[in-house]
Amino acid sequence: MSRMPALYLSHGAPPLADDPVWTRQLADWAAALPRPEAILVVSAHWEAAPLTVGATERVPLVHDFWGFPERYYRVTYDAPGAPALAEDVRALLGGAGRPVRHDPRRGLDHGAYVPLKEMYPQADVPVLQISMPTLDPVELLDLGRRLAPLRDRGVLIVGSGFTTHNLSAFDPRKGVDADPPSWSAEFDQWAHETVTARDVDALLDFRRKAPAARLAHPRTEHFAPLFVALGADVDRPGETRAVIDGYWYGLAKRSFQFA
Repeated sequence: MSRMPALYLSHGAPPLADDPVWTRQLADWAAALPRPEAILVVSAHWEAAPLTVGATERVPLVHDFWGFPERYYRVTYDAPGAPALAEDVRALLGGAGRPVRHDPRRGLDHGAYVPLKEMYPQADVPVLQISMPTLDPVELLDLGRRLAPLRDRGVLIVGSGFTTHNLSAFDPRKGVDADPPSWSAEFDQWAHETVTARDVDALLDFRRKAPAARLAHPRTEHFAPLFVALGADVDRPGETRAVIDGYWYGLAKRSFQFA
């Protein structure tokens, strides 16, 4: 079995399904990857400590958004659960002082199912979501490092966030193809250069090192999943590249593949 890559993807919002460019980018990306045995997702939209394993059987999705047309709340994604993967996660992460909880009713949130519906539309790959127990980049890097052995078992590790995410500056009236504001473009370019150069120290200190960091991420939960994906590749580094770039309503949708 070939070693699976780890991904950081900008997951968008429910209207992603209406964007033919983005949906094609995600579908093409998935088609170029080895087929995973299972998918493990850490999303910006589930913060819970201690680390919590989500449902391992099919349960309803978490439609964790408000004010959208009704059709977005009718979306389904009936991927199989991944109980064996959940046991592997507990084995890798559990231990003294590191409790791992289980929430059997917690379904996939839109940070997980929105991109996966485009990447694996048949919903035939088992999916497990785990919570993000902290926003500390160092701790998340370590989390990814401890999860890294799963890659040798055919598991695709996905950190799902958004490369720039400031909804107070989000203006849909400008259109999906609007030019990005300077803070979004500057942070996106820095992220591209720094991630592909694998400058881990600079990334860990991005709040001080990156230009316009506090505008690009007033709160860091959408950049934090990057460190899980990066950590899963940090000890046995492979090629790092940006697979998707560009902007959506001025927000950077850059997404990375590690190895």
